[in-house]
Amino acid sequence: MAPRILLARHGQTQWSLSGKHTGRTDIPLLDEGRRGAKLLGERLQRTPWSALPDAEVRTSPLVRAKETCELAGFGDRATDWDALLEWDYGSYEGMTPAEIKAGRLDWLIWRDGVPEGESRAQITARADEVVQWARSADRDVLIFAHGHILRTIAARWLGEDIFFGSRIRLDPTSLSTLGWAYGAPALERWNDTGHLA
Repeated sequence: MAPRILLARHGQTQWSLSGKHTGRTDIPLLDEGRRGAKLLGERLQRTPWSALPDAEVRTSPLVRAKETCELAGFGDRATDWDALLEWDYGSYEGMTPAEIKAGRLDWLIWRDGVPEGESRAQITARADEVVQWARSADRDVLIFAHGHILRTIAARWLGEDIFFGSRIRLDPTSLSTLGWAYGAPALERWNDTGHLA
């Protein structure tokens, strides 16, 4: 099993800044997002990570995740992986939660999913694929991806339904670590943005 799974959410984009659901639309980083990615990379160069010399690195193929990975200094080691794509928001792509709730007051993506997009079962299956891969690794893994897929991966790492993802916020350019406690899957670090201060 992997000693650690480090999860890096991509840097700030115009749509993440405005709260729009950004699934498969390929939105670039803002200057703030680029700065955050460089700061994340500087942090990962220091103790206790020491540049993660033996870690296997994977990234979503979308530009905001790939550029974060590259600016953090891991682009030459990273493999693109479609399993790390963000949730396909279907007809809710580009909409804010407030806009969606104007038509469906009680809507919650973690419970209700999205019309014409990826189902809860589909994103669960992708997250399970990532968890299975990470647990079969014999070294640390570092993943660059997106808010909802990373929250789903964390939920599935813990053996929870993806609804658990509704309870764990994840900010742009944050660093999280999934690991083990007493032999059971655990959250070691979550939504850490100390490098941005």
